Amino acid sequence: MFDVSTAGLIIVLLLGLVMLGVHVAVALGVTSAIGIYMVTGKMRIVEATLASTSAEALRDFTFAVIPLFMLMGEFIGRSGAITDIYVAINKGLRHIPARLAIATVLGNTVFSFVTGVSIASAAAFSRIAYPEMKAHNYDRGFALGTIAGSSCLGMLIPPSVLMIVWGILTEQSIGRLFLAGVLPGALLASMFILYIIVVAILRPEMVGEGAAHVDAVKVEGGIDTEKAELPTGQFMVSLAGVGGIIGAVLGGIWWGIFTPTEGAGAGAALALILAFIKGMTWRGFVDAIYSVGKTAAPILILLLLAALYSRTLAMTGVTSAIRGFFVESGFSAFTVLAIIIAIWFVLGMIIDSISIMLLTVPIVEPVAMAFGFDQLSFAVVGIVAIEAGLLTPPFGLLIYTVKAAIQDDDVGVQRIFMSSVPYWGIMLAAAILIVAFPQIANLLPDALM
Repeated sequence: MFDVSTAGLIIVLLLGLVMLGVHVAVALGVTSAIGIYMVTGKMRIVEATLASTSAEALRDFTFAVIPLFMLMGEFIGRSGAITDIYVAINKGLRHIPARLAIATVLGNTVFSFVTGVSIASAAAFSRIAYPEMKAHNYDRGFALGTIAGSSCLGMLIPPSVLMIVWGILTEQSIGRLFLAGVLPGALLASMFILYIIVVAILRPEMVGEGAAHVDAVKVEGGIDTEKAELPTGQFMVSLAGVGGIIGAVLGGIWWGIFTPTEGAGAGAALALILAFIKGMTWRGFVDAIYSVGKTAAPILILLLLAALYSRTLAMTGVTSAIRGFFVESGFSAFTVLAIIIAIWFVLGMIIDSISIMLLTVPIVEPVAMAFGFDQLSFAVVGIVAIEAGLLTPPFGLLIYTVKAAIQDDDVGVQRIFMSSVPYWGIMLAAAILIVAFPQIANLLPDALM
C-alpha cells in the first residue's frame, strides 16, 4: 500500500496531464496504467485489469441510462412541448413583476425533469426566452444571467446526468439519488425566483419596468409570447404529454415498477410518440439520434476509464491513504468539506462538470463518509458545487453555451459571467443549507423508497 506521498504523486500526475491539455479520458487511462504497473510491476496485469473492467462496463445496463434519458429529453425538446408550457407560464404570470425571468426559471425547472442536461436547457431557453426579454427592455446581462443560472437546475432535478454518473461511481441507488434532488431543486428554484423579485423591486429598470410597451417590437430569433396564440387543446397535449412522461418514468423508478434503465427506455419511447404527435419529422428523428450519440459517446468512454481509475485507486491504496491523511490531520468535518468544495470550485474554472466528478468523487466520497457526512446529502451538495463550476470563469461552459446560442455581439462573455455571479452565490448558499439540514435531501427517499 502506498504512503501519502506516493498517493499524492498519482493525483498530481493525473491533474498535471489534464492541465497540460491532455483529454480527461486519456489522462485517466494513462494514470491508471502507471498506477497499476507501479504496484504489480507486470504489464500483463495492467492489460488484464483494463480488459476485465471494460467487459464489466459493457455488460452493465446502468451505462444505457445516460443515452436513453438524453434521448428522451431530445425528443421532448424537438416536440415543442416545452415552448408551449413556457408560453402558458408567461401568460399566467402576466401581473407579476419580472414575469419573463420568473417564467424562465419555472420553464427551466420543468425542462430539467425531462432532459437532465444543463447545456440543453441553456441552449433552449437562450433561443426561447432571451429574444423576448430583450424586446421587453430587460437588462441584457441580467436576462442572460437568469438563463445561465436557472439552467443549472438541469443537473440537480431528476433525471440528472450528473446524478447518474455519481450513482455509478459510488454504487448508490440512482432512484434514491433522483428523489434526493427533488426538494433541493425546488429550494434552489425558489431562491432564484426570490432573487429575481428582489431585483425587480429594488432595480425595476433591470426587468424593463417603466419602459415603453413593446406591442410594435418584433421578437427576432425567438417567440413573442405576448402575441403567441396557444390553443387550449395544444397546451393540454403538451402539458399532459410532458407531465405523463415525467410521472410515468420517475414514479415507476421510485416505486420499483422498473429499473432506471427500463424507465429511461420507456421515457424515450413515450417522448418519441409525443414528438411525432406534435409534428416531428423523420429528419428531426434522425437528427435527435445523431445529437444524442455525439454527446453520450464521449461520456460513456469517460465512465469506462473512470471505472478503471477507481480500481487503480483501490489497488494502490490511494483512497485509503488520503482518507487516513484527513482523519489524522485533526481537521474538523466542516473544514474538510470546505476543502473539498474549494477543490471543486477551482477545478470548475478549467474543466467540465463530468470530468470533475470522474476525477474527484472516487477519492473525496470515502473521505466524506469517514467524517460522518450523510451519503445522500453529500451527493446533492457535491452536484450543486460541481454544477456551480459551469458558471465559473474562465471555462464556464454554460456561459459559452448561452453566448453561442444568442448570437448577440452587443453582449460579451465577461458581462454574462458577471451577471451569473448572484446565481453562483445562491447555489453556494443552497449547498450550505443542505449541509446544515440533510433531511432536505433525505426526506423523499426515506418516505418513498
